Amino acid sequence: MFLEIRELEQKPIRFEQSLAVGVIPFDSEFEQQSPVVASGTAELHTSTEELRVQGRVQVSLRMECDRCTEPFVQNIDEEFDLIYVPAPVTAPGAEIAIGPSDANVGFYDGPGLELNDILQEQVLLALPLQRVCRAECKGICPACGQNRNETACQCQEQKTDERWSALKNL
Repeated sequence: MFLEIRELEQKPIRFEQSLAVGVIPFDSEFEQQSPVVASGTAELHTSTEELRVQGRVQVSLRMECDRCTEPFVQNIDEEFDLIYVPAPVTAPGAEIAIGPSDANVGFYDGPGLELNDILQEQVLLALPLQRVCRAECKGICPACGQNRNETACQCQEQKTDERWSALKNL
């Protein structure tokens, strides 16, 4: 769905989208398990030319646990409230300085914004930095490589780092 500025000048736009698996491209690290469901509103404040997009996005993604490498499904359910302003006109290659208040503002250029791009960005920002199947995941044994969630290995964890052993002789 394209959020067109001309249309937003007349009235706010309410959106309710259910995008099938594969419509929004995600990183190859994730496998989309459910449609991307989004709802919200987009409105233009004509005096400031600010475009405000508010809503909620929901999707389920299959990914690999960073600790045990087993696949699991992560459910994303995020609300968003975004402000976009017209991109400043500058000479090609010129740099634009932004202040602290500009860090939470996006820019639009041309006749409007693509809603799918906004939704893709919000889903990716909602993903945790460390993807873990569950909080108590024990991970993989660094010595034998067994998944400690499935099998208790008998490996002894090395308490010291051998790279520092030369310092013991000083």
